Amino acid sequence: MTLNLDSDYTMTLDGRGESSAQTFDVLNPATEARIAAAPDASLEQLNAAIAAARAAFGPWRDRPIAERQQALRAMADRLEAHADGFMRLLTREQGKPHADARSEVGRCVVWLREFAARELPVDRYDDGAGHLFETRRVAIGVVAAISPWNFPMTLAIWKIAPALLAGNTVVLKPSPYTPLTSLKMGELFRDVLPPGVLNVISGGDRLGPWLTEHPGIDKIAFTGSTVTGRRVMQSASARLKRVTLELGGNDAAIVLPDVDVKDTAAKLFWGAFRNSSQYCLATKRLYVHESIYDAFADALATVAAGVVVGDGAQPGTGLGPIQNRVQYERVKELIADAHRTGVRFLTGGDVPEGKGYFVPVTILDNPPDDARSVVEEAFGPVLPLLKYRDVDEAVRRANDTEYGLGGSVWSRDVARAQAIARRLETGTVWINHIHVMSPNVAFGGHKQSGVGVENALDGLLEYTNVQTVSVLA
Repeated sequence: MTLNLDSDYTMTLDGRGESSAQTFDVLNPATEARIAAAPDASLEQLNAAIAAARAAFGPWRDRPIAERQQALRAMADRLEAHADGFMRLLTREQGKPHADARSEVGRCVVWLREFAARELPVDRYDDGAGHLFETRRVAIGVVAAISPWNFPMTLAIWKIAPALLAGNTVVLKPSPYTPLTSLKMGELFRDVLPPGVLNVISGGDRLGPWLTEHPGIDKIAFTGSTVTGRRVMQSASARLKRVTLELGGNDAAIVLPDVDVKDTAAKLFWGAFRNSSQYCLATKRLYVHESIYDAFADALATVAAGVVVGDGAQPGTGLGPIQNRVQYERVKELIADAHRTGVRFLTGGDVPEGKGYFVPVTILDNPPDDARSVVEEAFGPVLPLLKYRDVDEAVRRANDTEYGLGGSVWSRDVARAQAIARRLETGTVWINHIHVMSPNVAFGGHKQSGVGVENALDGLLEYTNVQTVSVLA
C-alpha cells in the first residue's frame, strides 16, 4: 500500500480512518516547530473504539492461532517495507538520531515476527482416578495499551504483538507528545487486521483516565512513570481489570577495580546516555571503586567530549534533545539543584539557550547519596558518578531505592560478578554488557518498577486467563 507519512494523521476506529473536531499540536523537540495537528479524541470516539474492539473480540479470539500468527507476520512485512519513512517520522516527533530510530523500527519488526512464532501452552494431567484435566490459556478481552514518548513504536508493539496473538483486541493510546508513528502504524495495519481488532486513538490528558476507567476495558498494559502507574492501578481496581505495568527505574551499575577502564567507560557511557537517558533502563547511578574512580571519570569525560548533541535528523548527531518541554524543565531543575548544593560537574552543567530542548551530557562528581540526582530518576542526561570502597557497601547503596528495574555489574571475574548480580533487587542484571534484550527473554521490574512481565512466554501469558476443563473419563 502507499502510505503518506508526512500528513493526514487520523485515528483508526473499527478499521477506518477518523479525524476529530478538536486537535492538538505535535512539536519537533529539536526545533520546537509544529510538525502536525493530531486528533484529540472525544469521549464518544473512545466509546466507539472500545465498542468496535468488543464486537471484534469473539471472532478474533475464535480464529485459529495460525491465522493470528500470519497476521503478525504480515504486520512485520508491512512495517519493514516502510522502515525508512517511519525512521524519519520517529526522529521528527521523538528527537532521537536517525540511527537509533532505524533500530527502533527494526526492533518492532523482530518482535512481531518472534511473537508470530509462539504458541499458547496447554497442560494436561491424569489423576489416575478417571479425571482428565486440561488447562489452557484463553484471551482476556479488550486490552488498553498505553505507550510512552521515549520509545513510542517499540513499547506499542511490545503490547500489540502478544495481545493480538493471544486472541485479544486492542485500543492503543500513544503519548500526546509522540502520537504520529502510532497513528500511522494503525493506518498501515488497517487492511491486515479485521475491523475493530486494533484501534488507535490519540488525545490529551483527559483521554488516559477515560480509557483506564472505562467499563469496556478488560486489561490495561501501561508503560510510564511509577506515579502514573499507581493511578492506572487504582483505576483498574474498581473492576479488577488485569494490569501489566512497566514503570520507572533508578538503575545502578557497579564497576569493580579489575575492569578495562576505557572499554568499560565507553560501554557504560552509552548505557547511561543513549536516547539522551530517556530510558527506564538507563544507568542512572554509576558506582566505581575508589581505586579506579579518577581514571574512570577521565575516560567518561573523554567519551562525552566526542559526542555531538543535536538534531537527530542531522548526520553525526549522537544524542538528540529531551523529547518535551515539561521533561526538559525537570532536567534543568535537577542540574540547577546540583549547582545550588555545591556538587562538582565533571562535564556539562550549563544548558544552552535557543530553540530545541537540548541538554549537554552532564556527569556529576560523587554527590552525596541523598542528593536529588542520586535519589530521583532523572530521565535526562544527568549521571551521578559515585565512589565506593567495598562491594557490600556498593550493593547496599544500589539496593537503597524504591525502584528495582535493571542493573549491571562489571568485572573480569565473571563468577564474582554473578554473585553480586544475585544480590541486586532488580528484574534484570547484565554482566559486562548492558541493554541486550530479546522478545524471547522475560522482562519485568521489582518493587515500585512495575507489576507483571513483558516479552517471552511469561509476557504472552500476561494477556491470557487460565481455564481448566475437567472430564470424567
